[in-house]
Amino acid sequence: MGVQFCTDGNLILIVIEDSEDEIRLKQKKKQKQKEQQKKEKNIKERIKAAKKIQAWLRGTLVCQTLLHTALKAWIIQCWWRLTMDRLRQKKRRAALISCAHTERAVVKLQSSVRMWHIHWYCQVLSAIYTIQYHWQGYNYLTCALLRGHYVVTATHLKFHIEIINP
Repeated sequence: MGVQFCTDGNLILIVIEDSEDEIRLKQKKKQKQKEQQKKEKNIKERIKAAKKIQAWLRGTLVCQTLLHTALKAWIIQCWWRLTMDRLRQKKRRAALISCAHTERAVVKLQSSVRMWHIHWYCQVLSAIYTIQYHWQGYNYLTCALLRGHYVVTATHLKFHIEIINP
């Protein structure tokens, strides 16, 4: 720094000049401030970029978690539907087997009743044929006519026989 005195009458002019070293120091300070501002700006930009990356990563993780949860729910639903379908089929099969057993029992019962009716009817017819045979033999001997009719019901047999002498 240099000092110069100039006198032009009453006025004293003092000019203070900075030395080159001081100018360089000021420039270095300004440059350091600019660099500091650039660093701060760079740090702010990096923080902003990091926040964007973190937000994207969180979003991706949430999406993956939701997809994973949805997949697990879908698997559980499929398993539940399969279990319920198997249970329904088991019940349907049991109902069909029960119905088949019942129907088989009914058919056997009906068959037995029909067989019993036919057996009883055959016994009645055998008795009728025996009676007719003996009456026919008697008819030849007495020359009488037999007229008769019979009614067979489920519980009993009705005979009506008339002997007609000509």
